[in-house]
Amino acid sequence: MKTYKTIFTICTAIVLFSGCADFLEEKPNAILNEEEVQDPDKMLNAVYSSLGNDHYDVPFSLWPYGTVRSDDAYKGGSGEQDIQVFHFFETSSNITTDFSEVDKLWFQCYIAVSRANSALKILHSLDSDYPAKEERIAEARFLRGHFYFMLKILFKNIPYIDETVPVEDYGTISNVALNNDELWQKIADDFQYGVEHLPPSQVEKGRADKYAAAAYLAKTYLYKAYRQGDKNSVTEINAADLQKTIQNTELVIASSYRLEDDFAFNFLPGDYENGVESLFAVQFSKDDGTKFGRVNFSDLLSVPMKLGCCDFLKPSQSLVNAFRTQNGLPMFDDYNNADYSASDKADPRLFHTVAIPGLPYKYNTALIYEEDWNRNPATYSVYASLKENVDPECDCFVPMVPFYANTKNRILIRYADVLLMRAEALIESGRFADALPLINQIRNRAKVSTGLIGFAGNTEIQPYTDGVNCTWNQDFARKALRWERRLELAMEGGRFFDLVRWGISEQTMNEYYDVEQNRRYYYSGAFFVKNKHEYLPVPEQQIKFSKYLYKQNPGYGEN
Repeated sequence: MKTYKTIFTICTAIVLFSGCADFLEEKPNAILNEEEVQDPDKMLNAVYSSLGNDHYDVPFSLWPYGTVRSDDAYKGGSGEQDIQVFHFFETSSNITTDFSEVDKLWFQCYIAVSRANSALKILHSLDSDYPAKEERIAEARFLRGHFYFMLKILFKNIPYIDETVPVEDYGTISNVALNNDELWQKIADDFQYGVEHLPPSQVEKGRADKYAAAAYLAKTYLYKAYRQGDKNSVTEINAADLQKTIQNTELVIASSYRLEDDFAFNFLPGDYENGVESLFAVQFSKDDGTKFGRVNFSDLLSVPMKLGCCDFLKPSQSLVNAFRTQNGLPMFDDYNNADYSASDKADPRLFHTVAIPGLPYKYNTALIYEEDWNRNPATYSVYASLKENVDPECDCFVPMVPFYANTKNRILIRYADVLLMRAEALIESGRFADALPLINQIRNRAKVSTGLIGFAGNTEIQPYTDGVNCTWNQDFARKALRWERRLELAMEGGRFFDLVRWGISEQTMNEYYDVEQNRRYYYSGAFFVKNKHEYLPVPEQQIKFSKYLYKQNPGYGEN
């Protein structure tokens, strides 16, 4: 059982007391007093705590926005009305600027940014002989970069506020003061500082290190490389930014981080957490003095009904079909012409990612997942998501009736992603031959990831061999890379953002809707609008807060 992590000792609120009350005889829990907010370590802890200050309707795992909004998953739940806003995002329909869930997501991200800025102000004010001053500044900037990265891929046009801006001036910074390229560069600057000032490893698990910063920096430059203008279409792929992705992934590859021996190990609790592939992860806990502990509120809705509640985040038939193989390779254009069955050959990662009726749940051969575990199979089919869930026999499984949570880490960036980012940058730079061994590393690891899925007798996967089972040119390499990202990172919250980065979200989603409307009735009429649905609308409440200084994103109407 995991104990409470030191860096998450500060919980959900920071309140400054200013001579207004002598009626409180006891100090409230989870509150910092005026003296404590001048403590740089406690302020930095408060920034780290923001990583877990989310909820199932404001999820920092981004499952409604990066997975359900893509071709990888159905919303799930009791039906279309159950958290209906997420249904609208799933079907690209009826999206308005006044959704409270979107407003709260924006707000919570900026609370985290504000905490980082407050910590930075204190750190900058300290004498240069303060121990680890630059390292602590680098941690605060890393965390600020993380939240700005999340805001950027969600909303595109966001106000950039750093520690030099007084709180009272927050509402005077326009969300279009910086263009798309300039915003990405601001985020990159925070991670660059981390690369230069963070140590190569941390004693306390959960703190950012140099290689976590390098991985995020590589990811930032990869997104920045795909230039977008005022609309959301990709206008060019910048070679210099691709090169920076290549340089920073090289730093990570030269470190002690590597692929886990088995794909499954990334998604198991206990001794498997903070493993060799996990570059940065949210640390959860129990038995920490709070009612339920620091649990995964973001993802607790995806537990099947047989085990708890509420059967959201259901892998799509399209995703399951994408794991089908022929002669060990993906079926590419033909993958979706028939639905997966046990007689098909399949990539082993399917059985680590998707719960399939008749097979063990989370490797527990005494616990068989069945169709009656599903809440509404007529609407959302019969699959369940595995990666974020745990075997209910684990002491990390936390009953919060009617909900059931767990304390397993949520990995935010892992080594496999670094390899695939590097492969993508190499392919788009014309060095597609150099990407082949990187993609094959991922596939070869998948091939041996069968130790916990002996119940699956139909696994088949092979690496790519140029001139034997494929012709490895740039077009094929790009197709293989994009397919590999989908399978390797499925249900981890990033698929939709990949589609937007590549400039293929409209094509992919409308093709998906055309097929899926014959499987799921509620997709009838679903339609993805180019240069609109790539990003969330700027929340109307935030536009009002800025006194209409903020500009609305394309397609959602004028201010």
